[in-house]
Amino acid sequence: MQGGFLSYDPRTGIFLSMGQPSHSNIALTLAWQDIRQAYRRSAVGPFWLTIGMALQIVTMGLVFGLIFKTELTEYLPFLATSIIFWGLISTAINDGCMTFISSEAMIKQLEVPHYQYVVRTVWRNLVSAGHNLVILPLVLLFFWRFPSWTLIGLIPGLVILVLNISWLVWLLGMMSARFRDMPPIVSSVMTIAFYVTPVMWYPKLIENNSLAHLLIGLNPLYHWLQIVRLPIMGQWPTWENWGLGLLSAGIGWAVTLMAYKKYRNMIAYWV
Repeated sequence: MQGGFLSYDPRTGIFLSMGQPSHSNIALTLAWQDIRQAYRRSAVGPFWLTIGMALQIVTMGLVFGLIFKTELTEYLPFLATSIIFWGLISTAINDGCMTFISSEAMIKQLEVPHYQYVVRTVWRNLVSAGHNLVILPLVLLFFWRFPSWTLIGLIPGLVILVLNISWLVWLLGMMSARFRDMPPIVSSVMTIAFYVTPVMWYPKLIENNSLAHLLIGLNPLYHWLQIVRLPIMGQWPTWENWGLGLLSAGIGWAVTLMAYKKYRNMIAYWV
């Protein structure tokens, strides 16, 4: 492979390799380029995702609000927060499977550290989720609800969430490069996880000390949601939420780094 760094040519819309290796802004530049390419010649751009998600939230809020016999003033803010952050988690995990596969040409031709491709995937999904976050203030303002001091908990919650998403993107990227059946398997698992994780329904509907309550407590996705959802809803996440969120990040990164240390030289051959 030849060393070099990427330079974006606005005339051709492609990246060029030139000079000596420099990796400071490759991942962020590639992520922005991915977003621009996805919505090229679109008047609204990535806000199409926001419009679609807003319609989804309103529709699901009306339907499930009636099913659960819950006041919309309480349920719709809960649902909007849940759907937005679940969208970040599920989309990042599904995209993570293609982290190295979609960058095959670059991996085989350029000496770019593999973590740059992970950052590229994570940052691209964070930017997309940022567009969807504009829905939350509108929903809260519509129902005249304002966040309390607990909103400061959103900052460490987001940090822990991104840490967990990042190791999953890296690990699934390697596994999918080796086993090409992984992307559809992960997609199916995330579809099931959407229904078994309290996204559309309240966790409080589950009785304490029941088997369902135990299973929810063992679901890391539930805790990842709680540490970013509850601060917005005016509540503070439990120590169980914080602890299991940090524990999953620690174990996940340990496993990922060990696997990467063993198989990093094989990634170029797998893709």
